[in-house]
Amino acid sequence: MSHRLADPVVHHWPERESDDDQLRLECGVCGVWGAPGNEASSIVALGLHALQHRGQEACGIASVADTHFHTERHVGLVGEAFGSTDLTGRLPGSASVGHTRYSTSGGSFLRNIQPMFADLDTGGIAVAHNGNLTNFLFLRNQLVAEGAIFQSTSDSEVILHLIARSRKARVVDRFIDALARIEGGYALVAQTPKKMIGARDPLGIRPLVLGRLGDAWVLASETCALDTMGATFVRDVEHGEVVVIDDQGLRSLKPFPARAARPCLFEYVYFARPDSVVNGRSVYEVRKRMGHGLAREHAVEADVVVPVPDSGVPAALGYAQASGIPYEMGIIRSHYLGRTFIQPSQGARQKGVRMKHSPNRSVLQGKRVVLIDDSIVRGTTSVKLVRAVRAAGAAEVHLRSASPPILYPDFYGIDMPERDQLLAANKTLEEMRAHLEVDSLGFLSVDGLYAAMEAGPRDPANPQFTDHYFTGDYPTRLLDREIEEGGRDASPRQLSLLVSA
Repeated sequence: MSHRLADPVVHHWPERESDDDQLRLECGVCGVWGAPGNEASSIVALGLHALQHRGQEACGIASVADTHFHTERHVGLVGEAFGSTDLTGRLPGSASVGHTRYSTSGGSFLRNIQPMFADLDTGGIAVAHNGNLTNFLFLRNQLVAEGAIFQSTSDSEVILHLIARSRKARVVDRFIDALARIEGGYALVAQTPKKMIGARDPLGIRPLVLGRLGDAWVLASETCALDTMGATFVRDVEHGEVVVIDDQGLRSLKPFPARAARPCLFEYVYFARPDSVVNGRSVYEVRKRMGHGLAREHAVEADVVVPVPDSGVPAALGYAQASGIPYEMGIIRSHYLGRTFIQPSQGARQKGVRMKHSPNRSVLQGKRVVLIDDSIVRGTTSVKLVRAVRAAGAAEVHLRSASPPILYPDFYGIDMPERDQLLAANKTLEEMRAHLEVDSLGFLSVDGLYAAMEAGPRDPANPQFTDHYFTGDYPTRLLDREIEEGGRDASPRQLSLLVSA
């Protein structure tokens, strides 16, 4: 069943910079079971480093040795937090779970950093969660009314409370009880002293893969993490599947009725690393085919094809191959800017795009440029880039988006602006072209994106992918949103009275 969102849309996300035009995914997860010696935490740290693109605000690792858990949670990058040689001494054990975070729910306070840990009557459990629950506030309000005490403002803590309150005897059954009550998109990795549990939402919106590292088992958000850890890909965790790994091996459980998978298209458009294979498809090859389709749908006479690095590179290669127009690196991206670089004045802030993306004058001067980006959100970054390319001497700038126009917000783990801030939701194509100050503008069509996925035409009755940001066709009900739009809870929600420094 698909669900459509009523207009107007009001979407309350954590505060973000007014000129921040980047989409972000909530996080990446990784887990290891059965590593030799005390090496599990160091292996997880490698996996998290490979998943750094999925979350750059905070990271955490929990390891278990015998029945004792050891945890560390830090604000900052994985290498800064877990790059020292004494890591296995701080976090010993043959089993470990880790998380790297960008907050879409609850902010970036230390108390929201995962993995989240709880002492249950069955023993300790640490949980790492990628995604967003669409009935989080409904469940949280129920639990608080029943006397639950929350230590964070993250939707992930709801899962721990549901596990703790289950009356089932075995922790796996308690875990499944919790899954039966949550809705939305999620990939979960949980660690107990005796087993590791992985789960993926019934539609497979968020990705999760299974691998082997010698005799050890590995779970991770993407195959690129397996590659970095030296692990071998075994298979994707299936939509709606729960995998249980212990000293006896791996068991696969399918506790819920079968449904057709609808994985998230934005994993291919933007989020996944290009060297990953997601749901059996090479992200790099999909992005190149997106470029091929874009060239067919929006051809233009030009001299050079230039990507917006780094995420626009594969699509630009595809566009160049299909169009016969030479591919050039007309914009050079700096990889060495600190995340917290201080811009002391508005003038310095406006120059920030040139620090991250510097135009290559020798490529651009006097040329008709096709500028390829993966997507256009608010358009603020695009305007800055177009102006920089023109200032470097480009004779014409033709902007192409390798994804369809983004028209609707997301509720499954993507930090996306309110609808009234999405450029394509508020302007016609010609108005967008004028606003972006380009000579022409083109977006890959929804059918073109499905063709790049080699999935056949989109089935409107049962779409093959989660694509609501383009179509308004949501794959699940949005309970929290329905309650709000029904007027039962119109006031802003105060999730916590504690302000962290």
